[in-house]
Amino acid sequence: MSRFERITKGVPKTVVALGVVSLFTDLSSEMIYPLIPVFLTSVLGAGALALGVIEGVAESTAAILKIVSGWWTDSVKRRKPFVFAGYGIAGAVRPLIAFATVWPFVLAVRFVDRVGKGVRTAPRDALIADVTPEASRGAAYGLHRSMDHFGAVLGPLAAAALLWAGLTMRWVFFLAVIPAIIVIFVIARFVHEPDHTDIEDKDGRPVVLRGAELGSGYWRLMVAVVIFTLGNSADAFLILRLSDVGVATVWIAVLWSMFSLVKMGANLVGGRLSDRSGRKPLVLIGWIFYAVIYLSMGFATSTPIIIALFLAYGLYFGVTEPVERAWVASLAPADLRGSAFGYYNGAIGIGALPASIVFGGIWAAFGPAAAFTFGAVMAGIASLILLAVPEASGADTAHMRADSTPDA
Repeated sequence: MSRFERITKGVPKTVVALGVVSLFTDLSSEMIYPLIPVFLTSVLGAGALALGVIEGVAESTAAILKIVSGWWTDSVKRRKPFVFAGYGIAGAVRPLIAFATVWPFVLAVRFVDRVGKGVRTAPRDALIADVTPEASRGAAYGLHRSMDHFGAVLGPLAAAALLWAGLTMRWVFFLAVIPAIIVIFVIARFVHEPDHTDIEDKDGRPVVLRGAELGSGYWRLMVAVVIFTLGNSADAFLILRLSDVGVATVWIAVLWSMFSLVKMGANLVGGRLSDRSGRKPLVLIGWIFYAVIYLSMGFATSTPIIIALFLAYGLYFGVTEPVERAWVASLAPADLRGSAFGYYNGAIGIGALPASIVFGGIWAAFGPAAAFTFGAVMAGIASLILLAVPEASGADTAHMRADSTPDA
């Protein structure tokens, strides 16, 4: 058995295909986005305000559309068309940044790109649950997130290699269309969804009005996720912390790649571990670990210690990213999985919008120790709420086991 076969053991082929899709999508996007700030300032003559407007509009759009696409995919009982459209839209418009001459054009491209992300995310996560038995969902989400992070490692390296070879940033942006084309081919050829026509709506009401059917346990989890996210600032602040203690820019780039590698490996291990030990214990451990890392990052002054904490922070993703998704799938009935993932991804997106503003304000007013302490406290509060969330509701668990069949 090859190494790849061992990694993908028990994971449906459609999930492996979606992992490949995420890998090439991140390869394409990470060839572009790390260069956008430099492109805006040095080529288009824009400033920090333009960058803030672009990223704020882009991420707000994605957060809202993740909820809408969750409702929509449950209403029409289809997943693949949303996945195809979402990745297709993003892949088609992203390289158009190469033709930008003014910053509003970049804003328009980022807006449409995030429309694609918003359209695809909830249906994709629901599709993974649809084709994967409950007992293997941690491994499935772990593999998918791991391949996504691998793309994030390769993208900047590909961009750096192209720039080193003498290509301009515009050419790098344009060549990002190649992995985007591969994505469309893989979805069309290798991503399959089960037949949902036998899943009937319980009372005929519109999906948007059926949120209460997700259950109190699910909504407690969403409250905990929002509170946790409010203290989970952008990783850019961790990079700023590295810079504050004297880490050179070139080494920050190296550490960022190492950080993505840690996340990649941790997702593979954490997802499979949750299939054996349960979802709730691992998420609790992950959030508490996050609080410890944040507290330590705020008060540590030694450069080697802060570097070690930064890399260790990548382990947090392994016991949260795939496991939270598997937990959402366990709490949601089959006919509302899209909505469940829409609310989940939307909660993270909406909570992240003020999180970095609050974190940055605390940092500016009181220093990094206070800012990181705030993040740790929010994680602690969220962990207490998490204690009241069940692993899964009994009725929904029975429904899922009857509905979920492996995708051979």
